[in-house]
Amino acid sequence: MSGSAELRNNGVVKNVGEARETPTGAPQEELAAGMRSDRSTRNRVARSILDHGPSTVAELAERLGLTQAAVRRHLDALVADDVVEARERRVYGARTRGRPAKVFALTDCGRDAFDQSYDQLAVDALRWIAEREGGREAVAAFARARLAAQASAYREAIETAGPDRRTEALAKALSADGYAATARSAPLPQQGEQLCQHHCPVAHVAEQFPQLCEAETEVFAELLGTHVQRLATIAHGDGVCTTFIPKISKSSDTASASTAGRNPA
Repeated sequence: MSGSAELRNNGVVKNVGEARETPTGAPQEELAAGMRSDRSTRNRVARSILDHGPSTVAELAERLGLTQAAVRRHLDALVADDVVEARERRVYGARTRGRPAKVFALTDCGRDAFDQSYDQLAVDALRWIAEREGGREAVAAFARARLAAQASAYREAIETAGPDRRTEALAKALSADGYAATARSAPLPQQGEQLCQHHCPVAHVAEQFPQLCEAETEVFAELLGTHVQRLATIAHGDGVCTTFIPKISKSSDTASASTAGRNPA
């Protein structure tokens, strides 16, 4: 990991909402500045643990130039947000008398909050596949194979839902995989529904390899048994991945997944 890695703005160190005026009349600007300062200091505490490993309150206070009371306050907030956790320090060799010192270590959630190189690794791997194994079609084959395992779980969720609840069932299944998906009526409800994915875990990779979006669209069509059309994607700069799903008529119940809409270029 590069030394410039910082906590991403993904809500791990949570905002506490809009600044409100206190009984003493403190201006909103002062309150907002104080909250930003707290978040910045908590990021420094978490970063210090990342750089130096599990640390005691005293070690963090010394490294950061803070009082131990201030460190404890920020650690309490980080523990509440599942960024760090308290544990006993491992003792190598003979134990000394007394309880081992309590240290604070990053949780998996906390470690993931820092910028990682996974996106670049995925891009490099797909570029290698494209160059060595057959270009765009090789990447498309990989994308379809990647989604195959997920599709089986999605299919089970859809098949247990009623005919009018299939899009909603798919949205819930996608949300369980981190896509924050919702289903809603299209602007003209009689025409169909929209599946909206408010988060995409592979958006940065899909910017360079749209085959990932295309394979996902094909899977949606197969699962829902109808032609679907991708209207927008996060990978292409839209705020939400939006897929239009037309209302299925009796004559289109057996629609082929091969008619799936393609991701816009």
